Amino acid sequence: MGEERIIITIDEDGKIIAKTEGIKGEMCISELDDILGKDLHLLESKKTDEFYQKNNIVNKRKIENRRK
Repeated sequence: MGEERIIITIDEDGKIIAKTEGIKGEMCISELDDILGKDLHLLESKKTDEFYQKNNIVNKRKIENRRK
């Protein structure tokens, strides 16, 4: 899995620009909500190609049969 990053820029007028890299699907919006809060007044939202990609979540379990 690649590096996940959130870049937040605040300009001199106080406008916040937030961008995610390496975070795919709805997870990027969820991560931004966790950091910035859900009560922010959103002026604009642009979804990148990563938003439309699926997360590859791997859940590995090792199951052993110990009966003999």
